[in-house]
Amino acid sequence: MPQTKIIGFSGNITRPSTTRTFVDHIVGQLAIKTQAVAQSFDVDDLGPSLLKAKRIDDLSAKARGVVDQMLEADVLVVGSPTYKGSYTGLFKHYFDLLDPTSLRGKPIIIAATGGGERHSLVVEHQLRPLFGFFEALAMPTAIYATRNDFAHGEVISETIRMRVGRAVEEAAYAIG
Repeated sequence: MPQTKIIGFSGNITRPSTTRTFVDHIVGQLAIKTQAVAQSFDVDDLGPSLLKAKRIDDLSAKARGVVDQMLEADVLVVGSPTYKGSYTGLFKHYFDLLDPTSLRGKPIIIAATGGGERHSLVVEHQLRPLFGFFEALAMPTAIYATRNDFAHGEVISETIRMRVGRAVEEAAYAIG
């Protein structure tokens, strides 16, 4: 039986990134829970071909490799920093390249980070509808964290840790 594969994807274009740290944390917790193999990527891993791509075939071989790994994954953990009340533009551009049926039924944990609580509904008002369009199976528990929930690259908020735990349980159940 093939091992379960988890892929994380962060909408950040900078490194280091709180969003990537957060996605990696969630991916790690899910990998432990399900004894799965896991890997994470961010927008920067797609390289410059993403900027000019009008369709998936315009991506470089390296970027296409990231796409293929995401599409082959059993579960995704997807997060974006909040930028002007929504996900980042390159994050959306990447998903615009995907076939609308490519994520159908795929379990996805959605997450976002932001500077303050005022953008906390970005997961419900922006990310959930995006993955609803793809007919993905977005977990009921979405997670939003602020910079105050992290210290030294670690999640320190007990509330956020609990939400991550709940989303991980949901995703583990979804993949059996």
